[in-house]
Amino acid sequence: MLVECASPECNPQRLSDLPLGKPDWSVLIPLAEEHGVVVLLAERVLREQKSSVPQEVRQKLQEKRRDLFLFALSLMAELFRLLESFREAGMEALVVKGPALSARAYGDASMRRYEDVDLLVRQRDVTRFAELMTGRGYESKVPLSAIAAGTVPGEYVFRWPNTNRRIELHTEQTLRYFPRPLPVGEFFKRKISLSFDAHTVPALCAEDELLLDCIHSAKHFWERFMWIADVAALVSRQKNLDWDRAFLTARQVGAERMLCLGLLLATETLQVKLPGEIERVIRSDQGAQRLAAEITRRLPSGRFARRTLLERASFRVRMRGALLPGLSYLLRLTLSPTEEDWTGNGRKEKIGLFTALRRPLRLARKYRREGSD
Repeated sequence: MLVECASPECNPQRLSDLPLGKPDWSVLIPLAEEHGVVVLLAERVLREQKSSVPQEVRQKLQEKRRDLFLFALSLMAELFRLLESFREAGMEALVVKGPALSARAYGDASMRRYEDVDLLVRQRDVTRFAELMTGRGYESKVPLSAIAAGTVPGEYVFRWPNTNRRIELHTEQTLRYFPRPLPVGEFFKRKISLSFDAHTVPALCAEDELLLDCIHSAKHFWERFMWIADVAALVSRQKNLDWDRAFLTARQVGAERMLCLGLLLATETLQVKLPGEIERVIRSDQGAQRLAAEITRRLPSGRFARRTLLERASFRVRMRGALLPGLSYLLRLTLSPTEEDWTGNGRKEKIGLFTALRRPLRLARKYRREGSD
């Protein structure tokens, strides 16, 4: 059911042929939430098969759809205010993922589940952004003194007090899972404007958004069906994608296999139709095909099927393509400290060689604990 509901070409007849009156909704709805596609489930079922669904299930789906809609509205309202503040201060940020991806892929900024708003900014400007946001009342997860000193976390997180509203700033240095440095200047040059809720929002071009989404999903091992649905919806809805540009940028940052894998998952799981030449390119990558088969097998278990540390390492190496670039990529990720490494007991520690060398030991302990849970 989730596959059919998430398909860009959802077929009402195929949906009606499913035993909608008999599924265990107490299993199906939590599964949809775990994979981030509960809104797609609600939209398809309530529009196409409403009369076949028990009343209490319809009510539950309507409540979840409404709750996510209201949460998205609150995030977008704050996003619009922030962007206006940035413009007044002469500061430039691009909206990535979240509402921008939802609007572009599904035609509705509230159709996709997201828990925060992600903004791409230049590393050189991050201190100014942090000062502006804390001046507006946001609480910074990373102390301003650490930001000013040049400490780079996994992302710069800002939370509005006593709420779930969260803004995350990303830069060319925080996006560590790009195999090579992010060409942030080129991303800003290719930016576009998206319009929703009578507001204009600066965003990545569709090709750069596609690549960033594939790299982000690879970072998380494609454990959630939502990420595959996003790729499928994006390439299906954006009819004029510049495929040469997409693959050129992927080669530039060493992420060709990550892009191929995302497209393979979209075609094989959700039957997305791609141009013939692109189909040939992605299917010529045997390593990507093996990874796609592995991800598809694990997908029903989602994040409950924890990968061991060695499995995670193997995935990172294979995602990069060839063995030597893969090992280099894995080594860099393993030795690149994040805030979990340089913050302890509320005290910022000095970053150095010892911090980097200690990181593999922390990761080993972390994933050993998770594996025993």
